[in-house]
Amino acid sequence: MKNKKAESLTGPTYLTIIRIIISILVTVFILVETPESRAIALVLFVVASLTDFIDGRWARKRKIVTNIGAFLDPLADKILINLTFLSLVYLNLVPIWIFAIILVRDFSVDGMRMMSAREGKTISASIYGKLKTTSQMIAIIIIIINLILNLKFLEVIGDITLYLALVLTVVSGADYLLKGYKEILSKPSHN
Repeated sequence: MKNKKAESLTGPTYLTIIRIIISILVTVFILVETPESRAIALVLFVVASLTDFIDGRWARKRKIVTNIGAFLDPLADKILINLTFLSLVYLNLVPIWIFAIILVRDFSVDGMRMMSAREGKTISASIYGKLKTTSQMIAIIIIIINLILNLKFLEVIGDITLYLALVLTVVSGADYLLKGYKEILSKPSHN
């Protein structure tokens, strides 16, 4: 009975699902070229970003961590960030090569996760992953604010935070892939 409850949809999981839905709305509102629409996109993005911090803490505090929640939470983050970055690339506000690096990192880390899971191993997340996500969210927020206000100093701050996010993206990806590689190599041989 307890296991069935643990695998059902919980409050934090519903919050994660809401974040996925909001991600689509953010993209739509960014692409509508009015200040009001982009202000709505900004508010929605901030709300979605906050749900990322709330759902994880809620699940851990109430001890309602589920497999579906563990799967959906990082997926929801990637959907939110990558859809929003894709919109900003379309508007020529983020260079496509930066977005490509972010995507390659995400696919590489997901591939390593799958390989590790196949071996029955779990690679622990590091602080770099959370810093990466937070820095990407901050960069996006600043870029959207500047999309509304169009101020030179905000453009500079947006560029700085975007490149900081890029560095953290690469560092967190390298850290995860190295941990995964070592974990898989540590597999006992069956000779």
